[in-house]
Amino acid sequence: MNLKACFLEQKEGARDQQLQARMEMMVGYVLQAGVLISGLFLAAGLAWRFLATGHLGFDFTLRGMNLYEFLVHDVHAAFSGAARPRLLISLGILVLLITPYVRVLSSMVYFAVVERNCKYTLFTGFVFAVLTYSLFLR
Repeated sequence: MNLKACFLEQKEGARDQQLQARMEMMVGYVLQAGVLISGLFLAAGLAWRFLATGHLGFDFTLRGMNLYEFLVHDVHAAFSGAARPRLLISLGILVLLITPYVRVLSSMVYFAVVERNCKYTLFTGFVFAVLTYSLFLR
């Protein structure tokens, strides 16, 4: 192996490490933002509930609806002026459920556009399809 080939190999290795570091940072930011926003909604809803009623208990179920129906219900409630602590709690739960979905979507776009890696794009696309089915269609 000549010196030029060795240098090019090291340069490609450094580029791959930079791409991997950027991917890890992006995933970290998506997850961190989702958890923080969700936590803020949940804390605000619990604080509002406690100030309004003197206790933290909520009594509502999520059975019988998928994430899409849950989202439509809460958005409709928000725009109809029905602001109440339960809405903030629901939005916190919604953001927490959407966070891994956005993480997988961003990974799929990253693999397809930045790295141009068909294998990882297909794997991530499969995971994205399964998440879409389980969150929105089931």
